[in-house]
Amino acid sequence: MAYKDYYDTLGVSRSASEGDIKSAYRKLAKQYHPDKNPGDESAAGKFKEMGEAYAVLSDPEKKKVYDTYGHSGQVPPGAYPGGAGGGADFGGFGGVDGSQFSDFFQGLFGRSGGRGGMGGAGGTQVNFEDLLGGAGGGIGGGRRFVQNVEGELQVSLREAYSGTDETITVDGKRISMRVPAGTRNGGRLRLSGQGPGGGDVLLTVRVLEDARFELEGDDVNVTVDVPVHVAAVGGPARVPTLKGDVTLNIPAGSSGGRQLRLKGQGWPKKGGGAGDLYAKLNLTLPASLSEQEQALYQQLADLRK
Repeated sequence: MAYKDYYDTLGVSRSASEGDIKSAYRKLAKQYHPDKNPGDESAAGKFKEMGEAYAVLSDPEKKKVYDTYGHSGQVPPGAYPGGAGGGADFGGFGGVDGSQFSDFFQGLFGRSGGRGGMGGAGGTQVNFEDLLGGAGGGIGGGRRFVQNVEGELQVSLREAYSGTDETITVDGKRISMRVPAGTRNGGRLRLSGQGPGGGDVLLTVRVLEDARFELEGDDVNVTVDVPVHVAAVGGPARVPTLKGDVTLNIPAGSSGGRQLRLKGQGWPKKGGGAGDLYAKLNLTLPASLSEQEQALYQQLADLRK
């Protein structure tokens, strides 16, 4: 099995700071984002691997376990958050293929379909609560064990914004569920009675960072490339939003770095309505200029002297 090194996946050293890890992830995610590489399975695979690596290295507890036991792949009892361990072989944690980490919990708790994956480097935690059942709860009226299963579900920013349907597997049973629109990072979802023995399934939602959009409270920030001549004289430009692209009229004389607000195009608010989207202008020039264009730019430069 191939060794999977999360630091190598993100191209950072083991001494990299939290900021370095975040910066490396955002740079690579922008390069391999599915929206920029439609139909490219290789890019999609790399994008998923980067999300898996970032999910571990951006979480202090998971990173600590990975740094401590990563080379051996053997996690002692109680070392991993949620009580996993006891010599369990956590695949991606050194020496074995990262997919084995997901396989460790597959029989009890898995996710099929969709991106991100249950378990794996996302850090599925399995906890059990033993509750006494009434008479007849087990063979001969013995104890009846109810198991609460706790895990982490990864979704993209767009999926969290619009909501998404997922299918997970708990104790061999496939369960369809809905992640509500506007779900925040760290949000908790409870599937009552869907766990082993009638227990609950408790999911913590991790919203993966997006290479294009940045969420700040209820507002969304995005950078928009605008040709310099459009910024100078004004004109339309396409602005990406979480709902889809819209046309925005760029005011004449706009400079690079200027932010234009699109009201109500941000993240859904709990009490109704939505935040705003702020489009930051990035002025661009053609990669090459014709002789006529060069002459016109020279005329403009002479006028500005």
